[in-house]
Amino acid sequence: MKINVGVIGAGSLGTAISQRLSENSENVILFARKKEICDDINYNNLNSQYFPNQKLNENIKSTIDINDLQNCKIIFLTIPSSAFRETLSNLKNIIDINTILVTTAKGIEYPSLKTMGGLINEYFDENYVVMSGPNFASEIMLNQPTITNISSKNKENSKLVKNFLSTKQFKVKIIDDIKGIELCGVLKNINAIANGICEGMNINENARYSILTLGFNDTIKIIESIGGKSETVHEYCGFGDLMMTATSNESRNHTLGILYGQKLIIDEIASGIVFEGKNSIKAIRDICEKNNVSSNIVDFVYNVIIDKMPPTRAFDILWKSIEKK
Repeated sequence: MKINVGVIGAGSLGTAISQRLSENSENVILFARKKEICDDINYNNLNSQYFPNQKLNENIKSTIDINDLQNCKIIFLTIPSSAFRETLSNLKNIIDINTILVTTAKGIEYPSLKTMGGLINEYFDENYVVMSGPNFASEIMLNQPTITNISSKNKENSKLVKNFLSTKQFKVKIIDDIKGIELCGVLKNINAIANGICEGMNINENARYSILTLGFNDTIKIIESIGGKSETVHEYCGFGDLMMTATSNESRNHTLGILYGQKLIIDEIASGIVFEGKNSIKAIRDICEKNNVSSNIVDFVYNVIIDKMPPTRAFDILWKSIEKK
């Protein structure tokens, strides 16, 4: 099927997804905030800021006018969670009621505790699609073998999005758990920070992978407490994404944890780097308390990142808690 597909966010993930979508779409309209990126894509078929050596397919067209997305059947939202509410507000009076919105953001708004799907539901309806998996933008862009999960309350929307995303190398698996898939994407960032803190402290590998196991089990408990399915945590969006994000040097949240473990604090505003996990720690802590779920991993990360507890002390508290399990 050849229709126009929109992508909001011309960063690394938005550009990579646009490249894959362009294989199955008439045109991909990529919304960029910066005019220089927009011009680079339109005149040079490049996004030099993120992929200077990768030519983009010619049916990818960029715009800085969000109104240009009004005729798109599907729109992917590849933006940080912090930009979601403003973006949805801008889209509200532009797009058709039947437009399918696909979120790739892995965060929770605080203090509302709404997922990105919850925000879409607030402005539009509940038929959005969530995409989540062990997916690095750089590998998607290079057309390397990749698998992701998608989920929606509207199964036809999931099928349509799968048709546009799927290529020989990019595999898409539909699952039936909108709550689980969204929270998996958030919790894997917290586990990545936890593992990074341990690595930054030079904690031995026996202990680090024990902590990772605890985090996986805590993820199941938290997912079930909000009405999600435990089997979702065993999917690509669960176990796969958790392991990749918690152990890879390409993971921003793993890197954030390492810095805190080394007692180094990064200036996110000055660097322009957004850590989705950091923005979600307070929200996950509140969700645990609200649903009467205890998570030593969430408490560990909260103690270090939010309460600024020395990581050695926070780890001692975490390790002693294992005796009680």
